[in-house]
Amino acid sequence: MPSHPDSGRRTPIYVFAAFIAGALLTVGVLRSGSWPATASHEVAGTTTAQTPAPAGSIAPTKSAAAADPAVATSTASDDESAELDSGNWPNDAPTPEQVFTAQPEALRKAVGALAARTPGKTNVYALAFGGDGSEDVFRNEAEYVDSLVSKRFASPGHTLVLENNPATLTTRPLASWTNLEGAIDGLAKVMDPREDILVVYVATHGGSDHTLLVDMDPIPLDQLDPEGLAQILSRHAFRWKVVVVNACYSGGFIPKLSGPGSLVMTSARADRTSFGCGVDSDITYFGRAWLVDGLNATPDFVEAFGKAKAEIAAWETKDSLQASEPQIAIGNGIEAKLAAWRNSVKAGPAVPFEPAK
Repeated sequence: MPSHPDSGRRTPIYVFAAFIAGALLTVGVLRSGSWPATASHEVAGTTTAQTPAPAGSIAPTKSAAAADPAVATSTASDDESAELDSGNWPNDAPTPEQVFTAQPEALRKAVGALAARTPGKTNVYALAFGGDGSEDVFRNEAEYVDSLVSKRFASPGHTLVLENNPATLTTRPLASWTNLEGAIDGLAKVMDPREDILVVYVATHGGSDHTLLVDMDPIPLDQLDPEGLAQILSRHAFRWKVVVVNACYSGGFIPKLSGPGSLVMTSARADRTSFGCGVDSDITYFGRAWLVDGLNATPDFVEAFGKAKAEIAAWETKDSLQASEPQIAIGNGIEAKLAAWRNSVKAGPAVPFEPAK
């Protein structure tokens, strides 16, 4: 598949030729840009705070309930650099080079498994992208999107999941720039780009320069920015799109992604962090509030966003956190299109959240 210009990519600093030759002897990886030194979306100088449980319930401890949103820790900011140990690669997995070279076939199989669209009606197809392989929280949300689309929105086989996670190196295509391009190409062949609705959900860490972390150490993966995501989505003339970016500083994606026929939602303002990831977390604040609480209460994406924004604000106020202020941009025509889709689909029962296994 054609790749887009290198000038738009932000590639980590690796000895790439040595990687291809199999000489994976480094213990850390340096990336261009900067990323959290800890494993959470965080604000410098704040203290550890337990996320409140969903409204109307008592906040359980982490060990008592996997559905409890994540702990928001903050020993460093999202702009501090980090070294990730490549020794975390699972012993029973193929080598990084084998995983890397298997990607074209992995993506081909994933695209081939997509169900055909139902003719004569608007279909919804989703692409979920879990970008950071060092935390399960992003995998959990990517796979939960698949569950929602399959069960709640009665569209089984309509989701492509790209994720970076040690547990899924042989079962899911990597969340990479190249696979994202290929996934969009594959969806365009299954969907009717003029009639159907494309939903894209991206979850990972974000930097104040609005670059998203795409990482599966020690495989060299290009980072994703607003210009890059906009360019990838423009490869095909999808008339109707819902794009969700769940990351710190994700409001910076709205100017490049918004427009007629598009609904764009982000978990934070362009100059604010969001909360709830980390190695001890199962789901982020925004993932809990919009995906689980919001979309299980209503199939209306915009109404669910309103519920989620209020819920997140209450959690942040309770824990004395600087407001993330999730953002939304509603393009001309998309609300009417989504309403027509909802009228043609009988929403299923609420889908309980469980961490991926």
